[in-house]
Amino acid sequence: MASGSTFSVIGADVVIKGDISATADLHIDGTIEGDIKCASLVQGEKSSINGAVVAESARMSGKVSGSITARDLVILKSAVIEGDVHYDALTIEQGAQVDGRFAPNARVAVKAVPSAVEAAE
Repeated sequence: MASGSTFSVIGADVVIKGDISATADLHIDGTIEGDIKCASLVQGEKSSINGAVVAESARMSGKVSGSITARDLVILKSAVIEGDVHYDALTIEQGAQVDGRFAPNARVAVKAVPSAVEAAE
């Protein structure tokens, strides 16, 4: 079984204090107090994340207090986000609440990598 084909569910009654790092896809219905790094994240409406989120794709529908960085980001109408949002592709449903700045992350990443490599040489 390929690692990309697995997923983990964090149930509504689960509270995690600490960072989460996963190669698997995550579905979060509980409460997370810490940063999350994963391939794909689906956040349930009643879930809460207090920390930064970094994912290839993210579908947010709960509360987030922290920054979000994702290539493909969907913010559903039930989402309440307090923090900056960095994305390549962005979809926001009417009614979603975001208190923070939006910035495409592709421009920053592409420019930063070559200069770092050149500086190391």
